[in-house]
Amino acid sequence: MALHAVENVEEAFGVTREFLTPITVHRWLKLALVVFFVGGGVSFPTAQFNTSTPPGDVSTGDLPFSLPVDVVPLVVALVAAGLLLGGLFALIGAIMEFVLIESLRTGEVSLRRYWRQRWRQGLRLFGFRIAIGLPMIVLFVGWLALLVVPILTGRDLTIPATAFLVGTPVVLLIGVLYALVSGLTTVFVVPLMIQADSGVLAAWRRLWGSIKITWKQYLAYVVISFLLTVAAGIIASIVVGIVAIVLLIPILIMAAIAHVTVSLSSTVGFVVLVALALLFGLSMLVVGTLAQVPVVTYLRYYALLVLGDIEGSFDVLSDHQPSRGEV
Repeated sequence: MALHAVENVEEAFGVTREFLTPITVHRWLKLALVVFFVGGGVSFPTAQFNTSTPPGDVSTGDLPFSLPVDVVPLVVALVAAGLLLGGLFALIGAIMEFVLIESLRTGEVSLRRYWRQRWRQGLRLFGFRIAIGLPMIVLFVGWLALLVVPILTGRDLTIPATAFLVGTPVVLLIGVLYALVSGLTTVFVVPLMIQADSGVLAAWRRLWGSIKITWKQYLAYVVISFLLTVAAGIIASIVVGIVAIVLLIPILIMAAIAHVTVSLSSTVGFVVLVALALLFGLSMLVVGTLAQVPVVTYLRYYALLVLGDIEGSFDVLSDHQPSRGEV
């Protein structure tokens, strides 16, 4: 039996090259924006968990330190702001998943058009990710709490440590299952949602029916895709590292000039140093995102090709061959 995951490794290179060339700045910047929010393909929703302690169990005197009262509202505000920004980023990322797949299947990169067409399905994907992500976070936090809470409260660690060790393989197993569900949702379910204009669960039912019949093909994809992701990540890291060294040389030269002229310990020197650091950080963010464009494009095309070969009715590329058009 031929494994489609093996056959499509090389074919995905050709399709990716056709989609990304000729290289135009406008097109690549739009793709970089999409990739920035999509990332490697799997989003992990974040959540805040508050634990209350029964009165009398732990007193403030048992803690090694106490926070000033004025600091507490600031910490709460920062945490709330972080959660809000993280949730907004995850929401945009969910919608961008559809923008990316639409761009790949049509060969045209149009942010506004695909956003208008698919934002409702993006909301559904966001809700699904929250639904499967929150229980995983609760499980992981509870597992860590078995050790952290006794250490902070000074209680006996024997029973909690035993429970922690016993629960380790369970947490790992559930974590692997979560990663599989989340990953398959991103690379396979999203295209099926676009194809049938359906919700997450309806697309998952279609995919699950295929998985039960041709599970070996999907297993081969998971293994080979993981290896390709690791290999592509290493190559991208090497490229970004080389660019970082090249960019760091003029930054260090300017920092040295600033040190000689105004001294970095002065206010002006400190401002210059901070500005150079921010410039370098922003440059590396742009370079890193641009480096991910061909990586994400290749991996997503690879997944779409495998999906279409496993199940002909799942082929979202058959009627929309990649082109060099742009909107």
